[in-house]
Amino acid sequence: MLGGIATSVLGHAHPVVVSAVSRQIKTLSHVSNFYSHPNAIELAQILIRLTGKKDSRVFFAQSGAEANEAAIKLSRKTGRTEIVAMNGSFHGRTMGSLSLTGQRSKKIAFAPLLKNVKHIPFGDIKKARRAINSKTAMVIIEPIMGEAGVIVPPTNYLKEVREICTAHGVLLAIDAVQTGIGRTGQWFGYEYSGITPDVITVAKGLGAGLPLAAMIAVGESSQLFIPGDHGSTFGGNPVTTAASIAAIKWIEKNKILGKVKADYKYISTALHAVPGVTEVRGAGLLIGIELSKNNSAQVATLLEDSGVLVNAANPNTIRIAPALTVSKIELRLFIKVFKEVMSRVN
Repeated sequence: MLGGIATSVLGHAHPVVVSAVSRQIKTLSHVSNFYSHPNAIELAQILIRLTGKKDSRVFFAQSGAEANEAAIKLSRKTGRTEIVAMNGSFHGRTMGSLSLTGQRSKKIAFAPLLKNVKHIPFGDIKKARRAINSKTAMVIIEPIMGEAGVIVPPTNYLKEVREICTAHGVLLAIDAVQTGIGRTGQWFGYEYSGITPDVITVAKGLGAGLPLAAMIAVGESSQLFIPGDHGSTFGGNPVTTAASIAAIKWIEKNKILGKVKADYKYISTALHAVPGVTEVRGAGLLIGIELSKNNSAQVATLLEDSGVLVNAANPNTIRIAPALTVSKIELRLFIKVFKEVMSRVN
């Protein structure tokens, strides 16, 4: 029920992905980034279509951290250097993306990190108004904070942050690494808010289990990079982009986004009344199950012993992010085993 942490969107060895990868690797497995190739162009066009903003450009990388590093570099092209990020956030483990990450435990051993990064409480619009100003280059936000325990912001929070950023000429970057590619029942996790970001970063599910990421620059921000400003040897590789194209087309053809929304309702309804559960939150198939005790590690271990993989995101929250193709039979089995485990620990 973890899907490689929201990565294996179609599960393991899905026929459309296997077929696409097999066909591609028989012809071109790699192309220098001096040149373009059809798969990268097609996938970029698909991502731009999914954003609904034709005036966008796409940079391909291999991981969410790399996509967020690209966003940092893009923000420097504004002539400003300050970045606002969120307490509890996770944006990667490279030095730049780690600087954005709002978790002291992950950062303390690697100081000093980037300067001019301010962290504020997620969901506190008053603190956002005080922190964001004419010196700010970029604000970066996860629409749902996955690693922190699937934390959902208050209604209208993203919309209000968007308004503040617009007023000060600040780039709003949405880190949709964990909430992208249908994970929340939308293509990108911010879509529920109705905003248009300046930058979107995606990875994890984008490659359907293969290493692929993208930074999408929208509107005026798409003009900030010029050729030579950034690059990646393997970003947008013919094989990984073939997998991504196949997966996205299959999700669209089979109307999986609607299924994902229905799955959330099914799971949350089944679990919210389980003794020892205080809240079920999230969107689509990114779900946090909050427990009444700080025993998530014990619960996760017992579930694993019963053949169910989950993540103890924090001491009192279990995170699940299964393949978008997860079946009703598998969901029923998970719910059954989860209830049995909770009855044991409580």
